[in-house]
Amino acid sequence: MIQGQAAVDQLLELLDLKRVDAATFQGESPQTGAQRVFGGQVAGQALVAAGRTVDPTRHVHSLHGYFVRAGDPTEPITFHVENIRDGRSFSVRRSTARQHGKTIFFMSASFQIPEEGLDHHTPAPDDVPPPEDVPTILHWAEKYPERMAMFKNSPRSVDVRYVGVPGWVPPGDRDIQPQQRVWMRLDGKLPDDPLIHACALTYASDMSLLDAVLSTHGEVWGPGGVIGASLDHALWFHRPFRADEWFLYDSASPNASGARGLANGSMFTRDGRHIASAVQEGLLRRIGG
Repeated sequence: MIQGQAAVDQLLELLDLKRVDAATFQGESPQTGAQRVFGGQVAGQALVAAGRTVDPTRHVHSLHGYFVRAGDPTEPITFHVENIRDGRSFSVRRSTARQHGKTIFFMSASFQIPEEGLDHHTPAPDDVPPPEDVPTILHWAEKYPERMAMFKNSPRSVDVRYVGVPGWVPPGDRDIQPQQRVWMRLDGKLPDDPLIHACALTYASDMSLLDAVLSTHGEVWGPGGVIGASLDHALWFHRPFRADEWFLYDSASPNASGARGLANGSMFTRDGRHIASAVQEGLLRRIGG
């Protein structure tokens, strides 16, 4: 398993899209043997494409995306960016990802010049152990090697540490938990460009959010549990941050029905600043053992 700075450098390569023309970009996927492109990857790449058509003094503050079709990891992804509006304070872009002549994902993203205004946020949870005291992925891999096999060929650019029990343990090994809390950070150094940090956070935000739906029922991913796919994803960026520093992803699920589950999450720095909020709905279906 590639990890640490080597994995982060590989992620940076994925985010470094090839520019085809003023509004068109091309991206690749890691060749890990996966059957479909990871949703966080295509969302992060779509944001890179949108951001590269915007004045760099304007920073992304929100994005809303829909996953339309599964992406093919063996084929390049073409991103086309439509300039919706450039105003005095905001710029809005629509970024569409296509493969084989069909749309697989599209996103609207809004960028704003820095401004001063009212400032408040809900406090961060105060009953969460620090990331150094939370089990690493290696701990869970040693405990459940058969379940970790699915990750062995995937680069681990994000250090993910579950405060509770992850969703990919065997059925019956996970208790019901109304909230899911995960410490995350990019597992290496990122450049200082705020757009890169926003794209890296977008990538990471898709890694565990739907897991909060399953934790509400004590359910797990995979055989004997649930199979799922992201349907849509929204993210709001509230304050400056670095994605290569620890942040707590505090998530819960307000609803599940119709084979769909809704989850929302808040991201806090170690010193308690609320840096981002996410909402995602996913398709969730039971499968046999």
